[in-house]
Amino acid sequence: MVVEAYPHRPTVSFELMPPRRPEAAPNFWETAQRLVAARPDFVSVTYGAAGGDRATSREVLATLLRGTPVLPVAHLTCVGASREDVSEVIDEFLEAGVRSFLALRGDPPRDEPNWRPSPDGVSSSVDLVRLLTQVDQRRVAADASAALRAATRPLTIAVATFPDGNAGAGTTRDQEVRRLLEKQEAGASFAITQFFYRAESYTGFVEAARSAGVTIPILAGILPTTEARRLRRVEELTGVVAPADLLRDLDGLTAPDGAVDPEAQHEHGIQYSAALAREVLDAGAPGVHVYTFNKHRPALDLLERVGLTGRAAA
Repeated sequence: MVVEAYPHRPTVSFELMPPRRPEAAPNFWETAQRLVAARPDFVSVTYGAAGGDRATSREVLATLLRGTPVLPVAHLTCVGASREDVSEVIDEFLEAGVRSFLALRGDPPRDEPNWRPSPDGVSSSVDLVRLLTQVDQRRVAADASAALRAATRPLTIAVATFPDGNAGAGTTRDQEVRRLLEKQEAGASFAITQFFYRAESYTGFVEAARSAGVTIPILAGILPTTEARRLRRVEELTGVVAPADLLRDLDGLTAPDGAVDPEAQHEHGIQYSAALAREVLDAGAPGVHVYTFNKHRPALDLLERVGLTGRAAA
């Protein structure tokens, strides 16, 4: 399928999750290599709840920095951690050469319904954006080499935003717009949206954000919708509800024996996701950030269908 080229080259980026078990590492690195070969503008590397995979995340980031041309972006969460602990983690990442971060509050412990942030902790992504800047400024003031690195590679801080509201935090779209404005004022460089299933989720949010004074780029987060099972699982985790018609169509794609036909689901899901990506790009989205779940085929097929293969950063 030939897709007309966009007049302004959109950005392409991927999210990767560090392997949680040693035996998963080979498959993870195969996926990472295939995604890096697509020449993305950046790859973000997740950071588990309460920093559970902190060492693995740092190792993945360091490997990407050393061995690939791709820009790695480190996820950083702060929920449940003291200011001192978060500052230490920031120091570790900066020392490893990481200069780009995605600042996230993170999810409270699921098994502690009465959990409250620590009084000496970093309780929000807004606070985390400020702390990142403060730690970097402290390092710059103390060391000439750090100052030079900061001059040639300025600190970049991305933030998350939720175009339909954040079910986990109980926020509405309007509240998320105001929150994004606070993150911008704290020093955020750009925003990445939670994934969505309807173009209006993105376009309506961006319109509201611009009207409120948000000027930073807002990158469209896209989830390849190739597996009904995964869509139901991410709904449980995120509260983002998949359209009933999409789930019905995917569930109806079965082989003659009545079993799920994964190839038919894959094709239908790529068509759906590609149409969504094209719609938001045509509406002015600066690029797409693909939530890969460490699966390269859906992500790369999506890019090819949208016409973005080979159009990432050179």
